[in-house]
Amino acid sequence: MPFGIYIHIPFCARRCEYCAFATWEDRHHLIAAYVSACRREIAGAGLPRASSVFVGGGTPSLVPPALLASLIADVDVEDGAEVTVECNPETVTPALVEALLGVGVNRLSFGVQSLAPHVLAGLGRAHDPAAARAAVALAAGAGVAFNVDLIYGGHGESDADWRWTLDEVVAMSPPHVSAYALTVEPGTPLAKDRSRHPDDDVQASRYLVADEVLGAAGLRNYEISNWARPGSECRHNQLYWAQGDYRGIGCAAHSHAGGRRWWNVRTPERYIDAITAGRSPESGCEELDAPTRARERLELSLRTRQGVPASAVRDIGMLVDAGVVSVVGERAVLTAKGRLVANDVALRLIAVG
Repeated sequence: MPFGIYIHIPFCARRCEYCAFATWEDRHHLIAAYVSACRREIAGAGLPRASSVFVGGGTPSLVPPALLASLIADVDVEDGAEVTVECNPETVTPALVEALLGVGVNRLSFGVQSLAPHVLAGLGRAHDPAAARAAVALAAGAGVAFNVDLIYGGHGESDADWRWTLDEVVAMSPPHVSAYALTVEPGTPLAKDRSRHPDDDVQASRYLVADEVLGAAGLRNYEISNWARPGSECRHNQLYWAQGDYRGIGCAAHSHAGGRRWWNVRTPERYIDAITAGRSPESGCEELDAPTRARERLELSLRTRQGVPASAVRDIGMLVDAGVVSVVGERAVLTAKGRLVANDVALRLIAVG
């Protein structure tokens, strides 16, 4: 069975205006001790060989290349495993790419977000469009697969800005693109400034434009927020959507095995202290019963290109007539319009067993 490993790197040069993740910009002095703790957690976990590894954050590419490479090299992976590292464009250097490829990294995910300078500024991003293009060029030149992450609905973004970004990204020939609606998370600077909150109708329109432009470029939607050329889908994320087993390494990292979910302590200091003292870094857990797992399985599958059994959807005729679901064989699949109201469709799922 596929098994994934997620490694959380909680350090950032600066915090984006919309970010509510477990990341810090004032604790770079902990990087070496933190990486050492992650390596100790991996060594003591008795993990099976991984079919996919995802190093996320935070900004993993802030870690010195040799140190980051040493951490990734500690993970025992299957032949042909997918190994992804998230990178902020301004931190990507030839030395970083060389070090990562040297330990088996075969996929880079770039947080581009937009190619309009004023939109990037509004999101609180540190890079400019030139840095994004340079990072992509380094990956393409090294022959490594890459993903371009985008965010739509930022303050000051116009329809023309969004289409320009999409057209410029398509020109980069990415194997994979992720596009997310800007979300207002409690406690963030964005949440405190209502004048910058995104408009739902505008975001819906931007999503449909993204699906049109990316689809025309040969990138097919395979999950609500993800498009890829055939064969370039992110296997690590597919494992999540299939309720597979995975282990989270590092502070705030989540794990799942056989219906049990657990997560580590949130701050890097507490995580380092626990590992150093030989204690489990686990902070909490939950056990999912069979009905809950069955319902989650349907909800996750509904988000994907595979859809769900048509028999598992109430009022399916009405949904088909409304243009939000299409029936392919015996499967109910969300249309582009349906992906905009996926949560509403999920309320009509019938979980069995």
